[in-house]
Amino acid sequence: MQTNPTYTSLVAVGDSFTEGMSDLLPDGSYRGWADLLAARMAARSPGFRYANLAVRGKLIGQIVDEQVDVAAAMGADVITLVGGLNDTLRPKCDMARVRDLLTQAVERLAPHCEQLVLMRSPGRQGPVLERFRPRMEALFAVIDDLAKQHGTVVVDLYSARSLADPRMWDVDRLHLTAEGHRRVAEAVWQSLGYEPEDPEWHAPIPATPPPGWTARRTADVRFARQHLLPWIGRRLTGRSSGDGLPPKRPDLLPYEGPAR
Repeated sequence: MQTNPTYTSLVAVGDSFTEGMSDLLPDGSYRGWADLLAARMAARSPGFRYANLAVRGKLIGQIVDEQVDVAAAMGADVITLVGGLNDTLRPKCDMARVRDLLTQAVERLAPHCEQLVLMRSPGRQGPVLERFRPRMEALFAVIDDLAKQHGTVVVDLYSARSLADPRMWDVDRLHLTAEGHRRVAEAVWQSLGYEPEDPEWHAPIPATPPPGWTARRTADVRFARQHLLPWIGRRLTGRSSGDGLPPKRPDLLPYEGPAR
């Protein structure tokens, strides 16, 4: 890994986390950490090119089938790969298959870029994390092993106390807020060897008075109606929130980026 590098291109591969949900822009589109990272890198490298192949809801098998070879063919300096977490959240998850597919993805991508970036995804504090923690940590163990074998960077978001804070997560309790995405962009930025702009991105955020009982119950009801029940419905019918959606930014083109 370089120190203060001059990378000229970035391709992001993954699911809703890399697409940028829930960092919503006024026009209804999503920004997210990958766009923010690309904007920073572009400011250092005139003519910088960026593609984002991520689509919400994708499982690791779909990422391998639909995104990996496309990303490898682009020949970018940096490729980020985040996938497998959606698999761990399914009622039935074959972790051996997830491991094999993630291994395929890394083996295809690593030879075709200067730096491959993997991540230990963040987890929101609460009962959902506790339920799925063993699967998530099994996934992260695979990622750590692959990084050692292939010389990839691993960005450890899972251990960042700031990103475990419920205040960093949107009302759907599955996706980071704009501030959460900003911190992820900073984490990847530093992991690539750039000089830190926020050295304390991982530090816990200041405490605030907790919401009252009524506010918590109201939020729980809204979450169940707007997010949990539709999510369960998609699982029961085999549908995905990303069905029919194209990649966010399918071509490796010059990028000016969003406001930071």
